Amino acid sequence: MQLWKGRFKKELSKTTNDFNSSISFDSRMFREDIEGSIAHATMLGKCGIISEESQADIISGLQSILADIESGALKIDPEAEDIHTFIEGELTRRIGDNGKRLHTSRSRNDQVALDIKLYLKKEVVNVKKLVVDLIKVIAEKAEKYSDTVMPGYTHLQRAQPIVFGHHLLAYGEMLLRDVSRLEDCLARMDEMPLGSCALAGTTYPIDRTVTADLLGFARITNNSLDGVSDRDFCIEFASVLSIIMVHLSRFSEEIILWCSWEFKFVELDDAFSTGSSIMPQKKNPDIAELVRGKSGRVFGDTMTLLTVMKGIALAYNKDMQEDKEAIFDAVDTVKMCLTAFIPMLDTMRVLPQNMRRAAAGGFINATDCADWLTKNGVPFRDAYKATGELVARCIELGTDLENLPLAEYLAVCDVFTEEVYDAISLERCVSQRTAFGGPAPELVKAQAQRVKELAENLSRADAKK
Repeated sequence: MQLWKGRFKKELSKTTNDFNSSISFDSRMFREDIEGSIAHATMLGKCGIISEESQADIISGLQSILADIESGALKIDPEAEDIHTFIEGELTRRIGDNGKRLHTSRSRNDQVALDIKLYLKKEVVNVKKLVVDLIKVIAEKAEKYSDTVMPGYTHLQRAQPIVFGHHLLAYGEMLLRDVSRLEDCLARMDEMPLGSCALAGTTYPIDRTVTADLLGFARITNNSLDGVSDRDFCIEFASVLSIIMVHLSRFSEEIILWCSWEFKFVELDDAFSTGSSIMPQKKNPDIAELVRGKSGRVFGDTMTLLTVMKGIALAYNKDMQEDKEAIFDAVDTVKMCLTAFIPMLDTMRVLPQNMRRAAAGGFINATDCADWLTKNGVPFRDAYKATGELVARCIELGTDLENLPLAEYLAVCDVFTEEVYDAISLERCVSQRTAFGGPAPELVKAQAQRVKELAENLSRADAKK
């Protein structure tokens, strides 16, 4: 059944129908379509636009369709043009002419805009819950490894000593910003477009606030043209999902490096690794690699939405049907990645001895050595040069600053004393970095607790909604 058949004398060709159809991907919105239609029928009845009998008949019919789809008793027809046409056709088949009254003062344009907003509002919350779950795992591990010394890197070169908990909490902060972005996105999405109709509203005496209240929207859209043509909320949500994938991909890259024999800082659980078909010794971080790879897919979905919308004159155009596959794929991909990533990280085994060994071998306490000289009266540039000479001497002797004999220190600068060994101890180097936001273990423990509490508060707040 085509809702627009009255104008046309010829049947639609199968090729055109297949090309035009969106049922294969918009059928996932059947709950939202029925939910929106029930609210619309309730408003029509309350405003006296349809009779109470028609209202009750429509709502009962829609509820029976929802129950039958959810139970499997009613299969969605893959030949239908879209989910909206299928449900209205099924309603009319069940209750007769009253089913034809449902579409009064409504267009598919504002109906589609409503359905996708209802669907995505739920998905924003679902993604947010998964991100919060990941933050909790990060905070737990950060607290556990708040005094585990490891090298911090710049340019992927060992730079200065930090603790593993501090490194993990950097991702915690990124993900907390992602949560904030999701909340902002949801707030802007929370506008009800139904009542905009095709583009110019309606002459019927509808009350859009009734529908908005029934559907749980914070407010109604202010402009009917914008109400049907706006897909900013899809683009914004996809953009937030892309940023989440940037963070997951960066984290994945580090896990992949840490799993390698060259680093061997961590080992993934067997349940979240795979092997090789030919090399029996291999243990591959496939989940992390797939997450890293799937980031490009989500970026592509965002670019699709931007490209679809960039040249469309007001109001609705059929191009906008392309919004759903892109945003649905982005949502599905991010949820799938988070669902796999969270337990992978949670079960990951940390190897502190290897981290400590790498930190000791990279001369990452050289800055602390130079600082010690500076605090003992040596100008910083002279201290920098002297420490560089000591590093070169360590390389010649095959040792590190912690084990270099004092005589070697004195040969470079006579200010050195035995006290320098305490100053360049990796544990002390880390513990002395007590400026807020730094890697000192007590700060990391406090930050881990803070992040954990923020995540718990977010979970509790969502549970109350």
